[in-house]
Amino acid sequence: MDLLFYIFTENIAPIFLIISLGYILNNFFEIDINSLNKLNFYIFVPALVLIQIYNTELKLEMMNIVYFSLLFLVIISLISTALSKYRNYGPSLTNAFKNSTIFFNAGNYSLPLIALIFNNSAYAFSIQVMVLILQTLLIYTVGFFNAGRGKVGLKSSLKKVFMYPPIYVIILAFIMKTFSYDFSGFFLWPAMEYLEQGFISVALLTLGVQLSRIKINLEDPSIYIASFFRLLGGPLIAFLLILILGIDGIMAKVLFITSAAPTAVTTALIAVEYDNQPSFASQVVMMTTILSVFSVTFVIYLSEIIF
Repeated sequence: MDLLFYIFTENIAPIFLIISLGYILNNFFEIDINSLNKLNFYIFVPALVLIQIYNTELKLEMMNIVYFSLLFLVIISLISTALSKYRNYGPSLTNAFKNSTIFFNAGNYSLPLIALIFNNSAYAFSIQVMVLILQTLLIYTVGFFNAGRGKVGLKSSLKKVFMYPPIYVIILAFIMKTFSYDFSGFFLWPAMEYLEQGFISVALLTLGVQLSRIKINLEDPSIYIASFFRLLGGPLIAFLLILILGIDGIMAKVLFITSAAPTAVTTALIAVEYDNQPSFASQVVMMTTILSVFSVTFVIYLSEIIF
């Protein structure tokens, strides 16, 4: 019980304090959420991805994260599709349901959480950054494609996917790594570092502002199903994949913990972008974020026992 309390106070509470500040601030001043989103999409996330990919040494064992992420996506996608058919969801709700369960908040929730849990360990942080990179790549491709398929055709959906900068920044960062020149010595590099450092606080404040505008419909069972599958099904599937892939140590802990993160806020943003069940997507983000106070605390506790 003492360990659970310690985990909550040291790891979960600081994150929710910043989220709460964004929530409260919006109630007083009605913050422009579109501007905050654009800052995150076009400035902070690209800077974070560029810095972290360039500075992260991609060891062979990091391929385990790639295998894990792809298998995780496929398994949850298949289960989500089966649940949607069982519940007789239409194409629009099915795709929104899939996005809400597949994509977790690997950035503005998991990054600061992992940094706190592992006392700013560079290795643990690099693992989470790799997860974030893969989730970013997948959500800006598969996620946008899923949302678009609920409303528009294949061509239009694919066209939208390639309109967002993180995909190109990922490619740029890998190209930069092929050069012998040390780009961290370039005179504008500190500007990227300043932007990267601002990501966590701005992202958590943005999450708070977004959550303050969501109203939960307590009578919709689909929201509960998606929320519990995201928070409980995610770590269960992650645990099985960790065993199958033979992952252990810090990497096992990071993957297990991050798989329990609430639904990515981006899923709500792209649902709004495509007008594809935006109310459902937003409410799942809200529900999973609130419930994660308890579920993620417990998953962190389990990670200490299991791994």
